[in-house]
Amino acid sequence: MLEYLLLFGGAFAAATILPFYSEVYLAALLLDQPEQWPWLWLVATLGNTGGSVLNWWLGRYLLHYQDRRWFPAKKTDLERAQRWFQHFGVWSLLFAWLPIGGDALTFIGGLMKVRLDLFVALVAIGKGVRYLVVILFADILLF
Repeated sequence: MLEYLLLFGGAFAAATILPFYSEVYLAALLLDQPEQWPWLWLVATLGNTGGSVLNWWLGRYLLHYQDRRWFPAKKTDLERAQRWFQHFGVWSLLFAWLPIGGDALTFIGGLMKVRLDLFVALVAIGKGVRYLVVILFADILLF
């Protein structure tokens, strides 16, 4: 049970700005208990999606403080990101799993006030597919 909590926490952290690679821990758990892959996939997907919801929430509510000095992005950077998101649309959230830019996409989803249910559905699909690919590659490489 502890390993599932650690996987959830690691996957959650990996979706935020914290430097964590949940795929490595997932692969290690698959070595030890390969028959549990559906549960490991579910826990990793839920944790990573949960971390993205935190990013969404931060994007949605921290925007009120964009004029403060400590705000992490300049106004021009925010406007550029919002234009980019408007151009590619909400479907770009399917790519929130990308190691570069994926976390920013989830933050921008909050800035753009994407409905939470739609956000969760799109992000979970992308992240679930990513973890499924990790599991398939781990199966090929490790077994």
